[in-house]
Amino acid sequence: MNVVVVESPAKAKTINKYLGPGYKVLASFGHVRDLPAKDGSVLPDQDFEMLWEVDGASQKRMKDIADAVKSSDGLFLATDPDREGEAISWHVLDLLNKKRVINGKPVKRVVFNAITKKAVLDAMAEPRDIDVPLVDAYLARRALDYLVGFNLSPVLWRKLPGARSAGRVQSVALRLVCDRESEIERFISEEYWNLSAILTTPRGDEFEARLVTANGKRLQPRSIGNGEEAGKLKALLEGAAYVVDTVEAKPVKRNPSPPFTTSTLQQAASSKLGFSASRTMQVAQKLYEGVDIGGETVGLITYMRTDGVQMAPEAIDASRRAIADQFGNRYLPEKARFYSTKAKNAQEAHEAIRPTDFDRSPDRVRKFLDADQIRLYDLIWKRGIASQMASAEIERTTVEILADNAGQKAGLRAVGSVIRFDGFIAAYTDQKEDGEQSDDNDDEDGRLPEINARENLAKQKINSTQHFTEPPPRYSEASLIKKMEELGIGRPSTYAATLATLRDRDYVTIDKRKLVPQAKGRLVTAFLESFFTKYVEYDFTADLEEKLDRISAGELNWKDVLRDFWRDFFAQIEDTKELRVTNVLDALNEALAPLVFPKREDGSDPRICQVCGTGNLSLKLGKYGAFVGCSNYPECNYTRQLSSEGGTEAESNGLNEPKALGTDPVTGEELTLRSGRFGPYIQRGDGKEAKRASLPKGWKPEDIDYEKAMALISLPRDIGKHPESGKMISSGIGRYGPFLLHDGSYANLETVEDVFTVGLNRAVTVLAEKQSKAGGGSRSGTPAALKDLGAHPDGGGSITVRDGKYGPYVNWGKVNATLPKGTDPQAITVEEALALIVAKAGKSGGGKPAKAPAKTKTAAAASKATKTAAKPKAKAAAKAPAAKAKTAKTTKKSAE
Repeated sequence: MNVVVVESPAKAKTINKYLGPGYKVLASFGHVRDLPAKDGSVLPDQDFEMLWEVDGASQKRMKDIADAVKSSDGLFLATDPDREGEAISWHVLDLLNKKRVINGKPVKRVVFNAITKKAVLDAMAEPRDIDVPLVDAYLARRALDYLVGFNLSPVLWRKLPGARSAGRVQSVALRLVCDRESEIERFISEEYWNLSAILTTPRGDEFEARLVTANGKRLQPRSIGNGEEAGKLKALLEGAAYVVDTVEAKPVKRNPSPPFTTSTLQQAASSKLGFSASRTMQVAQKLYEGVDIGGETVGLITYMRTDGVQMAPEAIDASRRAIADQFGNRYLPEKARFYSTKAKNAQEAHEAIRPTDFDRSPDRVRKFLDADQIRLYDLIWKRGIASQMASAEIERTTVEILADNAGQKAGLRAVGSVIRFDGFIAAYTDQKEDGEQSDDNDDEDGRLPEINARENLAKQKINSTQHFTEPPPRYSEASLIKKMEELGIGRPSTYAATLATLRDRDYVTIDKRKLVPQAKGRLVTAFLESFFTKYVEYDFTADLEEKLDRISAGELNWKDVLRDFWRDFFAQIEDTKELRVTNVLDALNEALAPLVFPKREDGSDPRICQVCGTGNLSLKLGKYGAFVGCSNYPECNYTRQLSSEGGTEAESNGLNEPKALGTDPVTGEELTLRSGRFGPYIQRGDGKEAKRASLPKGWKPEDIDYEKAMALISLPRDIGKHPESGKMISSGIGRYGPFLLHDGSYANLETVEDVFTVGLNRAVTVLAEKQSKAGGGSRSGTPAALKDLGAHPDGGGSITVRDGKYGPYVNWGKVNATLPKGTDPQAITVEEALALIVAKAGKSGGGKPAKAPAKTKTAAAASKATKTAAKPKAKAAAKAPAAKAKTAKTTKKSAE
């Protein structure tokens, strides 16, 4: 019996069926060990020794693997076919050697690009040894990320309170987003005009032609800069006679794009399906690992972390057969197409992302997949098959027209395109993103009527339209990934994680699918650009990525790369120890001037305090981050929150002195409108016991009067007793917006105004609708289920998604696992829920979830297990010096 180690339990189950009784397939559940999230896990002074740690859950899994290997004939390491997969195999083997269970048994590494029986059996027939250079590249990358995260982040905490972390790739990606925001702020819109004529042929057909020349001068785009100039040209066209000069029709061929890579899949899924990068990878992972197709579990796509654009020869042959069968021989080119990537630092060791079987069309597998899976599979199948189809044949017609008005001449042009043969477009067309034209959407000018050279045309109308240039668009996740790939920053496996880190740190938010840098993110970027310039430069980061790739190829020694990096980086860190906070603030004031000192409508100096008139405004650093304050403090205590939307609104909201609004008739305390670091708020009374209420989103300070202030400060508002339970229904505004509360159950209200106006009948209806959607709810205070995922496959018992006090979570029995920030509760899958439950059960001391809710460990037992496991760490921390103990508190969140 041979032991085979893969990464996921789903993959283990499928592969075990393929290999039969002579093999035992076990899952590592990803990485089995990692660097502890504390200072001292990488030791530069000891030749970059790395101290690894195995968590509780992984210890149990490694014990199962070790026990199986003891009685086996050999070991096959079959983790994923990339750098991370190679590293997991290396970790597993290293731990097994330390447990002394290998004892001369043969150990082989196998890789397969698809979870199909043929791919797995072929790989098992051609094993190899672990790729040492690939492991070295992983070690170098892991050490670099650790050294940057755990040395640069503490500098941020000391010099820039409120900052969360910095990372080798994360910080450069954030800089891209912030630089684009700066471009938008500096952008000055310019006026321009476009002119066109609606003309009619002798046969009565209308078409539109654009003005391209005037009085012998070629007009460049946006060269007509004002209405006066446009008016003169319009007058010329209004009185002109029109004749066709030339008509030229040219055949144009449009070629298909290559199959998907990781980044192009994420971009297409964003523009066509509205998927985030992380959602795309979650769905693709499931398609890769296998789906039950009529009783057989089979992987539907090849490995989804790749920058290769070429398909295997057998896949090309299969796609060509499918094209002939499903589209006809006319759509099959004479020869197969071969692609090479244009991405910087790309490695083409792996195939592009493609279907494992082109005969398995989307229609054939639709009934076996959920909504997200079929949409993504449909995209991958169509792009893959289109990549081997015939070119689209397009006839592009260009008509040049002469306009003559008493000797004043102008030239107009009309362009039309007609698809003579759709070719690959019959299967797949690209879609534009962020206002950029994709290859397949160029020249979509429509069809022109019959137009002949030298014939006269009749003028119907002259159009003169005013336009203004627009700033570059903010990045979307897709366009940021595209830019990172172009610059050679990051790798396919890191894009989604990097973007998730930026969101989790509150450095960026997503608004209408656009990445909006927050004030905190812009401060971090400005600080790094000012004092760690080299390490957020695009070329430097890309060069480092290239060195890591050269390590993978065996061309560089990984420790030499680390030594070169650490020497300069450590010196830079040491230099910042003498950095004064005033130096930091001066640099940030200059770098972030448009954000910190927005222009004022009256044209006055935005750096002069509007309250005292003599003080200079400047960034200040407080316990909770940065804000704007007056230099005359404490005589002038003007402060203003630093707004990520630009400071204009924050400036107008600044209330240096409390504004009296009236007196509460019940308590006799004064109501005042004030401004704090987190925005304007209402306060009743004075001192620590004073009640406060922040202004809801959309409420402006200048609109607040006594009635609104009283309504807000009096929340929660009692609406009336529920006719069935007899218990009070109340309304209020909470963390997630306006709500109704009844007997421990919450229901959302649509607007803030509903909080103050909703009546008893409507409130009862809203609560009933919420209970109906949730499948009942609970009167004991347990939140109603948002989604029922069915029974646990191993232990039984229902798995549900619920919304609690601290956000949505997965519930199974007594196990509650919080959903990652930004996860859509309605989009969570059973597989994702099971992974969260396993992780939560492991953290709580149980190691794995019980077989059924009734057998789940009690909270007390789990707590006891956790405390017992923590005792050795507590003793170690007590022995450490105070400075080291403080550093040891650093959490894994500070690393990239």
